[in-house]
Amino acid sequence: MMLRARWLLFAVAPLLVLAIFTLTPTPKPEASEAAGASESQGAAKRAEEELESAEELLAKMPPGLAAPDKKELAHQILGSAMNSTKDWRTLYGHIADSADGDGYCGGVIGFCSGTRDMRILVESYTKEHPDNALAPYVPALRAVDGTDSHEGLGTGFVEAWQAESEKPAFRKAQDAVRDSMYFKPAVDLAKLDGLGTLGQFIYYDAMVFHGPGIDKNGFYEIRERVRGMIKTKAEGGKEKEYLDAFLDACRQAMTESKADQDTSRIDTAQRAFLRDGNLTLRTPLVWKMYGETFRAS
Repeated sequence: MMLRARWLLFAVAPLLVLAIFTLTPTPKPEASEAAGASESQGAAKRAEEELESAEELLAKMPPGLAAPDKKELAHQILGSAMNSTKDWRTLYGHIADSADGDGYCGGVIGFCSGTRDMRILVESYTKEHPDNALAPYVPALRAVDGTDSHEGLGTGFVEAWQAESEKPAFRKAQDAVRDSMYFKPAVDLAKLDGLGTLGQFIYYDAMVFHGPGIDKNGFYEIRERVRGMIKTKAEGGKEKEYLDAFLDACRQAMTESKADQDTSRIDTAQRAFLRDGNLTLRTPLVWKMYGETFRAS
């Protein structure tokens, strides 16, 4: 479904999720990964501090992508990239292993058993709903975290995921973790960088695809690397030039992870919006994904 960098979670998540993360041990990275991980942890930590110090400023800013109509549009575009459908609400129960090294990926944002977010989702949901069908699989999710293993999961887990996804409570839990781990930090950082609604979506899509990460291809590291090369609009730079550079970096990260990676989400969607000067994601909107044309009014 998507190739995410290995995960790192900071205080952009809710306190409940953060507590679960803190109390659940995770393996330390191998020594060969330590230097790169340390650099990316620094990028994420700096972003966390940036968000914390700007809470009052952010509260006064226009909603941008967080406005209900724009958020709906964002998820239609994202749904077309994830599963070739604008009807993103059909994705709550979707779950499969795409053989991309992340194990099972499922749900509205592609939570993955190998990249921590699926484990966090199920743990937080189980804390609120102890008798849910996924609760017995929490130990297995902890054990396979960071791998593509199905050990302890398998058909029973897939069926339990699909069954729980019919329940409003689990859908609400998916939305909550999606918003806290992906949507809000990405949109808020884009606002601090002076980016309009399109730029906020570009950050959000990058956060979803690349993940926060503990390597050079995680979202926070990509953002920091691009900001080191070109000024953001908030720093007096030109918004389009900055976003062009950011998309270049994201595309490069995609192809580095997988040489034959389809880059439609950038080439025939985000780059097309930017080329048209549609920095506000105004509608009607037309884009292509994997050769298929999508429209939103």
